[in-house]
Amino acid sequence: MSLTLALILAAQTAAAANPQVDVTAEPQTNQTARDEGRLGTAQQGGGDVVVTARRRAETIQSVPIAMSVIGGTALAETGTYNVNRLTQIQPTLQFYSTNPRNSAANIRGLGAPFGLTNDGIEQGVGIYVDQVYYSRIASATFDFTDTERIEVLRGPQGTLYGKNTTAGAINIITRPPSFTPEARVELSAGNYNFFQGKASVSGPLVDDKVAVRLSTSITTRRGTIYNTRQQEWQNSQDNLSLRSQFLWHATPTLDLTLSGDYARQNPNCCVQYYARVGATQRPLNRQYAALAAAQGYSVPSTNAFDRLTDVDTDLRAKQELGGLSLVANWDVGEATLTSVSAWRFWHWDPSNDRDFIGLPITTVSANPSQQSQVTQELRIASNGKRKLDYVLGAFYFWQSIDTQGLQVQGPAASAFLLNPTSAAGRNPATLNGLTSRNTIGFTNTSAALFGKLTWHVDDRLSVSPGLRLNYDRKDGSYLSVVTNGAGSTSLTSDQRGVLAPQNYTPSFTNWNLSGDLTVAYEFNPNVHYYATYARSYKSGGINLSGLPLDAQNNPILATQTVKPEKVNHFELGLKTQFADRRATVNIAGFWTEIGDYQATVNNLQVNVLRGYLANAGRVRTRGIEIDSAFRPTERFNIYANGAFTDARYTRFTNAPCPPELSGGTALPVVNGQIVGTPAAAGTPGASLPYCNISGQWLPGVSRWAFSYGAEYDLPATVAGTEGQFYLGYDGSYRSKFSSNPSRSTYTDINGYSLSNVRAGFKAPGSWNAFVWVRNLFDHDYYELLATQSGSTGLIVGQPGDPRTYGFTISKSF
Repeated sequence: MSLTLALILAAQTAAAANPQVDVTAEPQTNQTARDEGRLGTAQQGGGDVVVTARRRAETIQSVPIAMSVIGGTALAETGTYNVNRLTQIQPTLQFYSTNPRNSAANIRGLGAPFGLTNDGIEQGVGIYVDQVYYSRIASATFDFTDTERIEVLRGPQGTLYGKNTTAGAINIITRPPSFTPEARVELSAGNYNFFQGKASVSGPLVDDKVAVRLSTSITTRRGTIYNTRQQEWQNSQDNLSLRSQFLWHATPTLDLTLSGDYARQNPNCCVQYYARVGATQRPLNRQYAALAAAQGYSVPSTNAFDRLTDVDTDLRAKQELGGLSLVANWDVGEATLTSVSAWRFWHWDPSNDRDFIGLPITTVSANPSQQSQVTQELRIASNGKRKLDYVLGAFYFWQSIDTQGLQVQGPAASAFLLNPTSAAGRNPATLNGLTSRNTIGFTNTSAALFGKLTWHVDDRLSVSPGLRLNYDRKDGSYLSVVTNGAGSTSLTSDQRGVLAPQNYTPSFTNWNLSGDLTVAYEFNPNVHYYATYARSYKSGGINLSGLPLDAQNNPILATQTVKPEKVNHFELGLKTQFADRRATVNIAGFWTEIGDYQATVNNLQVNVLRGYLANAGRVRTRGIEIDSAFRPTERFNIYANGAFTDARYTRFTNAPCPPELSGGTALPVVNGQIVGTPAAAGTPGASLPYCNISGQWLPGVSRWAFSYGAEYDLPATVAGTEGQFYLGYDGSYRSKFSSNPSRSTYTDINGYSLSNVRAGFKAPGSWNAFVWVRNLFDHDYYELLATQSGSTGLIVGQPGDPRTYGFTISKSF
């Protein structure tokens, strides 16, 4: 008998004895928060916002967790239709992506290693949609479809959520099926041929028994980068999302929600291209300027913000993802029993230009991948508020990934990647046609028991211990078959130095016990304090992107596995409302230390840019966050959020050296101190030993980040409809951050600010029409900077969007 069927039969029996009890599939926010929800903690300026972060309905101000909530109206008005855009209104959230597969979501600088994605490890930021865990970070690139609200939780959440999340969670809640007929339509259009259409319809199929909701979203936009060689626009958008939900009131005490979704993205994407050139310690004839001159090559523009490229490989970033889920909620009186069963898939079909320029160095770079996952979560949570509240759960996760990698070197590869003094010199035939075919398999099994108790010592003081027992097993296989231009597997040392055959079968198994303790005190109904300590673990993993090579170009098998991260987290928080609850100010201070930090580093042989994982000693991140919102009058809202984050490697003594030291033989000296360490036998790397980067910034996180804005409205009646004209502004700022695993002056991204404005008319619950401008001042900024294969000194970049403008109109029926 299936778990869900057992719940139905048991609930039907219980319903006869308790017919007056009614349950819903998911506790909902109040109507004000749903229709007028602004940004942040309670950014409508006051009142109660109901959240389900702790798996029960609670007001956000009473939850002792640093978190923010963004309502569906705010998502639409700010153009926040995916996680990448969410970072502009969430200072503590970082999201970086060179394509959907190579994406990373971090909170407070933690969550995923910065750089190329490695399938053999897990993300520290959990992404949940209607309680279902999404294991692929690529799913974070999808468009939000029919979203009611998004809860962003900061800090470890492993005792509340099925999958362990050591950095935080992004909890996305879509609009549920309704027994009252309703429909929504939203249309947007703008420059760069931007179009976005969203629609949903909901209503009863069987009165008071079965309701359905159908939703769809389409986004298209011309690319912002012009390829002069292929004569086409690149980095476009082409997204389609479909979602269906069926809610069945099986009994007065049992609800079941069956959901299905499908999303397809097929953009002409993703290109990084010439940003600048930096000097290395290689001989001049092995640096970019000389290498390009020898080929008679020059890029279309040396100013990246001319937005011109000439990459010569067709780009593709096609992905399909979707799945089915069944959520059952059974109210047994004293508690609610919840079952979340889900199956999901993700198919990835890419094509990249990994030399980033218009020369045939790497002519093919693609790693098509197919993933399936199955999850089962079972929870019991106490109802209401009593002396002892609790959430207890069990979680099972299974995942399989199959990847078929292909890389082909072209006729310019020898000139760029080989030393002129090597046996073959720079004979184009040496590397032309050199091909690596990789077959990669991966299975991941995880199981956990978790729970959190809340003991209300009295009306003001509560103590909440949590515990998690976790089991992880990961098994993989990596087979790389390399052939030369003639199709032979007999390779020269030069060829093996660029693409080396590898065959290994890594495996990792681990049990761990983690937990947390929160003490909360309610000074009065509008002032809440809390203190949290968490001891958490991020599962270890296996390397599935190829291993670094020793001096004989053989894989170093000792690097097959990566140890778990050990997390010690401390947090103090204050949540306040005042001025008749028209003002909200929440403050959180945190200190997190991680041992055996999992970092992506680059193979420093002359071969292609390839990330592999290592444990980078210790990391520490600490900071202060402020979320505030004010409503001085009924017509005026203001919000301001800020984060100071000091995230550093406290010990990383064997890191890869930054690009300006590539090819050097002398130990680098910084501020009068030697920062290199003599290389040990078999250490991966070029002639320069690895570097000690202890004390340097973690990549991808700004020391200072802010989001701020305001909206003013005037009541008016238009065409017989009462509403208000409004003018809104949203701004954000991020200070300088590093865009390389080892900080480099060439890959630091300068701080930047963005301004977005909107103006329109809305009638809450009816329609909303407004014009908008994003990046109002057309600020030039990079989302990412990276180095070229072969450490030539070429730095490539991914510019952020230029100024965009358009209009949006939405209607609710």
